[in-house]
Amino acid sequence: MKSKRKRSCFFGVLTAILFLFANCLTYGNIEDRINKSYPVGTGGTLSLESDIGSISVRGGNIDSVEIEILREIRTNNEKRAEEILKDFDIQFTHSGNDVTIQAKYKKGIKGFWNNIGRHLQVKYIIAVPSEYNVDLQTSGGSISVEDLSGKILSNTSGGSLKFDNIRGNISGKTSGGSISIGEVIGRSNIRTSGGSIHIRHAEGPVDAQTSGGSITVDEVMGTIEAHTSGGAVKAYLSRQPESDCRLTTSGGSITVQLDENMSLDVNAKASGGRVHTDFPVSISGEIDKSSMHAKMNGGGPELYLRTSGGSIYLKKF
Repeated sequence: MKSKRKRSCFFGVLTAILFLFANCLTYGNIEDRINKSYPVGTGGTLSLESDIGSISVRGGNIDSVEIEILREIRTNNEKRAEEILKDFDIQFTHSGNDVTIQAKYKKGIKGFWNNIGRHLQVKYIIAVPSEYNVDLQTSGGSISVEDLSGKILSNTSGGSLKFDNIRGNISGKTSGGSISIGEVIGRSNIRTSGGSIHIRHAEGPVDAQTSGGSITVDEVMGTIEAHTSGGAVKAYLSRQPESDCRLTTSGGSITVQLDENMSLDVNAKASGGRVHTDFPVSISGEIDKSSMHAKMNGGGPELYLRTSGGSIYLKKF
């Protein structure tokens, strides 16, 4: 009798699991897709401002702006899904070579996060001409821009920033995410309030700041200013700087790799460690293990290095 009861209980549980699984398959998330295409010439601007969503923009050999917007509503209620899509209004404007996208929640951003912000996922996938400008803003999502010659403006309140193969100036800001730059020819001005910064190759001035993460610059062919409030700083300067460079951190070490033929005035101080150098330098003033004022190859632009919680390393490559 007990065996029959156990068997009956087992099949009852199995039936309930299969029923739930079938419901998940039948009533999955509801998806919506929007496609737009606008003819444009080179040198125009794509402006996108959205209350939510990740943004991916790629340049190519085309003479149009191709837009694909994917929306996924996390609800099994079709009526509720229709209400969410209706309240999240997307407007498109095409004027000459410029295209503008504005996506707003009609009931305001506060109501957005308290309501449909938990149920709606948005992705913008956009192709533009290879010579084009972009101005991208989202209140919640990552931003990626690749293969573009033009001016890049990007701002997100919660997500990572990624740029690669860019010819032009980059201005990027995120309130909560990492920043990655592959290759850029132009000025890079980037800020994050909570994440690391990694730059692989920059031909142009770099201004990088983070409030909570490390900064790594594999190669910069120009001047650099980098500051972090909580992490290490590593930089490889492959070309003689034309003006002063500043690398500072409140909580980590600083490592700088330099060509031995560079001419610099080194101004380094480690409040929580020592200053180490691989180079023959001409010291001015008293010798101090935690600081150094020295000239490399007769001196030049200032290399200003400061850390409150680590050591400083000047290395040859």
